[in-house]
Amino acid sequence: MGMCLPCLGGAADDVVVTPDPETRRRQLAEAAEKRQKETAYRGVKNPEAVERKRKKQEEVEKQAMTTSVSGGGGLKWQVG
Repeated sequence: MGMCLPCLGGAADDVVVTPDPETRRRQLAEAAEKRQKETAYRGVKNPEAVERKRKKQEEVEKQAMTTSVSGGGGLKWQVG
């Protein structure tokens, strides 16, 4: 009968300590962020270059929007 239950004296060493909820939440968030990055750049050789191009394109679009609004070259509405 002693074969079924080994000595429980060393069982405390085998217990895995669960991190507190805040640490666990942070770890899960980091893992999710990492997975999203991996899937977003899947098949891309240089993800940094893609990110730079995307940011530059956004800046160009933003500048174009600012220029067209302040330049007055857009459509003019006539009332009356």
